Amino acid sequence: MTVPKPQKRWLVDQLPVELYTSNEELGQAAANKAHQILREAINKKGFANLILATGNSQLTFLSALRSLEGIDWKKVRIFHMDEYIGIDPSHPASFPLFLENHFLQFTKPGHFHPIPSEPSDVNAACKEYESLIRKYPADLVAMGWGENGHIAFNDPPDALFNDPHWVKVVDLAQESRLQQVGEGHFNSLDEVPKQAITLTIPALIAPVHILCIVPERRKASAVKACLSEPVDESRPGSILRTISHATLLLDQDSASLL
Repeated sequence: MTVPKPQKRWLVDQLPVELYTSNEELGQAAANKAHQILREAINKKGFANLILATGNSQLTFLSALRSLEGIDWKKVRIFHMDEYIGIDPSHPASFPLFLENHFLQFTKPGHFHPIPSEPSDVNAACKEYESLIRKYPADLVAMGWGENGHIAFNDPPDALFNDPHWVKVVDLAQESRLQQVGEGHFNSLDEVPKQAITLTIPALIAPVHILCIVPERRKASAVKACLSEPVDESRPGSILRTISHATLLLDQDSASLL
């Protein structure tokens, strides 16, 4: 197993931050940490629960994690963070399909719980998914930060640090929708759905361990804001500075404005 060493480690309030030379090294380092957390959970309890993010920034991590040996994936239950409302499950931008293409087909976990994109009752679907993630508390969430500092689809100004719900319907900020076009998942802004189902911030910080994986220069402004400006709901990712069970991993590009 390759073990990349961070160029630098430091604390921002309670949040440990690690800087790596490249996206590839960052992804491998995050995969090594996830591997250890999942193996320890399986050894202790006989199973592990994992929440995964989607998006291009997670590709090096997912590729590295699926390549590591020593995890009995049949003992792992996987959830994800968000899904567009109304998108065809076979659309290339569907998040469960993204995970199938980049991770699930290689690991074949014991259970995968997709957030439905076309539920007959959206509110009932949210309550059902919330009951699942409460029933199977996550040992690890691997997340990223959006270009506007969002986590999952908790976009400012609607992100709530003390949201009473764990899963809900949200209106997507234009910046988030433009990011999806920029990543190549849609051809135009008009194609991007305007609503999604998302795990809320309380659900995302509830797991035992949090790995926040943030490579790429397009995330540099969000990284600077979330780490340098006050903790605030206008910078959702900044909430990680208030907890001690998260680690933020950056590469040279995403840390370039620090």
